[in-house]
Amino acid sequence: MSNDSAIAIIGMSGRFPKAKNLDEFWQNLRDGRECIEFFSDEELLANGVDISLLNNPNYVKANSVLADIDLFDAAFFDYSTKEAEMMDPQHRIFLEEAWSAIENAGYNTQTYPGSIGVYAGTDLSIYLLNNLDYTLEAQSFFPTLITNDKDYLPTRVSYKLNLRGPSLSVQTACSTSLVAVHLACQSLLNGECDLALAGGVSIKVPQIGGYLYQDGSVVSIDGHCRTFDAQAQGTVFGSGVGIVILKRLENAIADRDRIHAIIKGSAINNDGGFKLSYTAPSIDGQTAVISEAQFIAGIDPETITYIEAHGTATDLGDPIEVSALTQAFRNSTEAKNFCAIGSVKSNFGHLGAAAGIAGLIKTVLALKHQLIPPSLHFQQPNPKIDFANSPFYVNTKLSQWKTNGTPRRAGVSSFGIGGTNVHAVLEEAPISVNSDQLSVTNSQSPIPNPQSLIPNSQSPNSRPWLLFVLSAKTNSALEKSTANLADYLQQNPEINLADVAYTLQIGRRTFAHRRIIVCPNYQLLEKSREKLSQNVVQKLTNLDPQQVFTHYHKIEEPTVIFMFSGQGSQYINMARELYQVEPIFRKQVDNCLEILKPHLGLDLRDLLYPEQNEETAPEKSLQQTKFAQPALFVIEYALAQLWIEWGVQPKALIGHSIGEYVAATLAGVFSLSDALSLVASRGQLMQSLPGGSMLAVSLSASEIEPFLREDSLSLAVINSPSACVISGSTKAVELLEKQLISQGINCRILHVSHAFHSPMMEPILAAFTEQVKRVNLHPPQIPYLSNLTGDWITAEQATNPFYWAKHLRETVNFAQGLQVLLQQADSIMLEVGPGRTLSKLAKLNAGENSQPIILNSLRHPQEKASDVEFFLKTLGRLWLAGVEVNWANFYQNEKHQRLPLPTYPFERKRYWLEKNKEQKSETNLSNSNSGKKASFANQKTDNYQLETYPESNRQPAKREDSLEEIMSRQVEIMAQQIDLLSQEN
Repeated sequence: MSNDSAIAIIGMSGRFPKAKNLDEFWQNLRDGRECIEFFSDEELLANGVDISLLNNPNYVKANSVLADIDLFDAAFFDYSTKEAEMMDPQHRIFLEEAWSAIENAGYNTQTYPGSIGVYAGTDLSIYLLNNLDYTLEAQSFFPTLITNDKDYLPTRVSYKLNLRGPSLSVQTACSTSLVAVHLACQSLLNGECDLALAGGVSIKVPQIGGYLYQDGSVVSIDGHCRTFDAQAQGTVFGSGVGIVILKRLENAIADRDRIHAIIKGSAINNDGGFKLSYTAPSIDGQTAVISEAQFIAGIDPETITYIEAHGTATDLGDPIEVSALTQAFRNSTEAKNFCAIGSVKSNFGHLGAAAGIAGLIKTVLALKHQLIPPSLHFQQPNPKIDFANSPFYVNTKLSQWKTNGTPRRAGVSSFGIGGTNVHAVLEEAPISVNSDQLSVTNSQSPIPNPQSLIPNSQSPNSRPWLLFVLSAKTNSALEKSTANLADYLQQNPEINLADVAYTLQIGRRTFAHRRIIVCPNYQLLEKSREKLSQNVVQKLTNLDPQQVFTHYHKIEEPTVIFMFSGQGSQYINMARELYQVEPIFRKQVDNCLEILKPHLGLDLRDLLYPEQNEETAPEKSLQQTKFAQPALFVIEYALAQLWIEWGVQPKALIGHSIGEYVAATLAGVFSLSDALSLVASRGQLMQSLPGGSMLAVSLSASEIEPFLREDSLSLAVINSPSACVISGSTKAVELLEKQLISQGINCRILHVSHAFHSPMMEPILAAFTEQVKRVNLHPPQIPYLSNLTGDWITAEQATNPFYWAKHLRETVNFAQGLQVLLQQADSIMLEVGPGRTLSKLAKLNAGENSQPIILNSLRHPQEKASDVEFFLKTLGRLWLAGVEVNWANFYQNEKHQRLPLPTYPFERKRYWLEKNKEQKSETNLSNSNSGKKASFANQKTDNYQLETYPESNRQPAKREDSLEEIMSRQVEIMAQQIDLLSQEN
C-alpha cells in the first residue's frame, strides 16, 4: 500500500506521573517503574483529608500525581496574575506542552506557511468546582467559563500559538486523546490542515488524596493496576498530559522532518446499545474498530508484534479486550503468542482524557528505541483470558523488539465509557528517512543508547561556517536555553551541527533577548566529532564576548540603511569565499560580468579572482579606474541582492561616488544592464583623462578652504565635520601635502589614478551626458541620499542626465547625507561593499553622543578571516538588532533536517486559588439546595476575590427589547468583565 494515507508523528511532548518530560517517561517505562504514590496518614491529614476517611478500611491511600500543577509561566503567554490563577491547570499545562511539542517538531508557528489544526480534549474542571468562587450569573460566570470549560482548551492553544487550522474540542471520555489523534489524521488526509497538534490532558485536584473502593467498581482495591492479571481488581485514576504533532508522511519526508513513527491507519466507532450497560465494554465494537484500523493500514495483522492495550485491569474489561483483539487477528492468522501485549496503565493507572495519548507516546518511544517495556504486576493471567490460544503474550520484562525484516508495527487501543472505541496501527519510521543508528551502551545490556537518534544529513552544499541563534523572553531564560543546548550537545556528540543551526533558526520563534554563536562546520571540514561538539559547547559555556554576541532588542523591525562603498576600497579576491559558497551571490556576480564582457572586452573574474600565481599583474589592473568601478559595482550589487534575498530589506540607501550608482539601481532608477553600461563607460572615460591625485585631510571643509587658492586644487569629498578629500594635479596635491604636514595637519595621499570630482573631469562631461541620455531613467522606488545635495534624491534629479554628469564632477557631500540618515530612529547602517571606510565615516559623523548600529559586509583586506564567517557574524548581529531574517531563503540551496532540540525553558511561578474549609461547606450546602441558584460572587478567599459588576451595570432585559439588543448588551458586559480580569492585582 502507498504512503498516501500514512501519517508521520514528527513531534511529541508530555508530562506524566514522576516524569516531567518524555525522557523521564521513557526511563520509567524501561525500568519497569510503578509511578503511583502511596501517602501516609500525616500527608493526607495535612492536605485536608477527613480523619473519618482515613479510618475507613475501604479508603485507598494512593494516587498518580503530576508534579508542579500549580506552576505556570503566565508572563510567557501574556496572562495576568488573575487570569492565570483563575485558569484550570489542565488548560495551563496543555498550553505549555503544546508550545513544547511544536518546538520539538522544529516549527515556528509565526513563519509556517501552512495551516495548523488543534484536536484536543480534557477532563471536567475539578479545579473550578473545588477551588474557585464563581457565580452562575451569565455576565459574571463567562470569564470563569472560558478559563476552565472543556470547550475552550483547543481554541486557547490556537489563539496563543497563532494557529489557523481547525480547532476542535474532543470529548469521548477515556478515549478522548486517541480519538483526537484519529480526527487529526483525518483532517490532514482531507486537506483541512497541513500540520496537526493532537492530544489530551487530565488533572485531578486535589492530588494528595486517595479514594473509596467499592466492590465491583473500576478502582483498585490496593492502589496497584494489575492489567491482565488474575488479581486485577481495577485501576487508579491519575493525572497527565501528552501531545503529538502530525503531518502527512509524504510531506514530512519532503520537508525532512524528524519522523518518530508512522500511523498507518486508524478507526473509530461506538458500541451502540447491544451490551450489558452504558458503561460496559463490547467485544463486537472493539473487534470491529481494530479490524477496520488494520484494513485501513493495509497490513497483515501477523506483522503487528506489539499491542498497547487499553488495559483497565478490571475483571470484565481485560477479558473482553483480549477476546476482541483475538477475533480481529484471527480474521487472517491462526499463529499463537507472536505479539507482545502490555498497558501503560500498569505504570501509573488511568489518566482519563490523557490515557490514549499516554499509550500512543509509549508505543512511539518503544518503536524508536526498538525495545518493548515491561507491563507491570503480571504474575498469573486472568482465568477468563486464554492467552495460550491467542496471538498474544504479556510482556513482563524489557525486551529487544526484534524483527525478521518487516518494519516493526504496533496497535494502540483506547476505549471510552459510553462506547466510543478507537484503534491505531503504528509503524516504525523508515530507516532511510531518519538514518537512526542505535548503539549498545555495554555488552551485558540489551538496551540501546537512546541519545543517539540523530541522523547525519549533511547537505553537500553546507556552508563552512555555522550560525547558531538563541532567544528568550527573559535574560534568565536565555541563559537556561544556552545551558540546555550545551548539555544536549555534550550528551549527543554525534549530532549534526548544521542541522542544529538550521533547527534553531527555522524552527524557533524569536524573542527580545538574543544570542548568536558562529563556529566552523567541523563535519564539513572532516574534524573529529568529539572536537566539533566540544568547541561549540565551550563557546556556549564560556560565553566569550569576542565569540558569542548577546543583545536585547524590543520586538520591532528596525530601519536598515545600505551604504555602498566608493572607489579605493576594492581589492583582489574581495568576497571570493562568498562567490565560492553562496549560489545567490555567485549568480548575481556571474550575471553582471556577462553583461560587462562586451563593454570591458574581458572577463572581470580574471581580475577579481585570479589564480594564485597570477595575482601581481591583476592587482595592478584592478587599480585602474576602468576596471575598479565596474568591479565595485558588481560586488556591491551582488552583496545587496544576497542581503535582500535573506530578508534584510533596506528602507534607505546611500552611496559614496560610484556607490550611488548601486543605490540608484536598487531603487529602480536604472535597469541593471543600463547601470552596468554606464558604469563601464564612466570608468573608461575617466581612465582616458590625464592622471591626477587625491589627498585625505583631517580638516573641515571650511578649514581647508584657505589652502585651495590654486586653480588645480578643489574640494572633492566632504566625509565628516573633520575629514575631507582634496583633488587636483599630482604636483599641486604633493605641494599641498608638504604644506599641511609642515603645519602639523594630518593628511595622506590616496591610492587613485585620477583627480575625481575636480575640474580635471570636465572634458568628459558632455560625452557622459550623451551616454546617460541613451538609457531609460525612472523615479526611485527606495529613498536614497544624493551625493550632490546631501539630501534625499528627487525624481527630477534622478531622471535628469545632467545630474549624473554633475555627479561625476562636483563635490561629494557624503557627510551631509550621513547627518540626514543619522536622524532616522532605530536605524542600522550596513556597509555593503569591501572594507570599512563608510562605517568609520558613519561613526565619525555620529559623534560620541549617538551610538547607531553600524556593520560591515566584508572583511578589511588586511584582516585574515573567512569571508563566510565575517558575513554570518554580520547576519547574526543584524538578527540580534531585530532584523527579521528569511531563514527559508537562507537555506534554499541546502537541505537539512529538523531536530528535536531542547525546547523553551518556561519560568514557572505558582498560580493557585484555594477556598477555605468554611467556604467549601457553604458551597456544598448551597449546591445541595434544589431550586436555588448557586452564587458565590464577592466571597473572599485567602488569595483571591472574583470581581463582579456593580448593580448599575446589570441591566435586566426589557420585554420590548429585541433579541439583538439583548445580545449586544451581554457582549458589552462580557467585554468589560474580561478587561477587568486582565488587569493585575
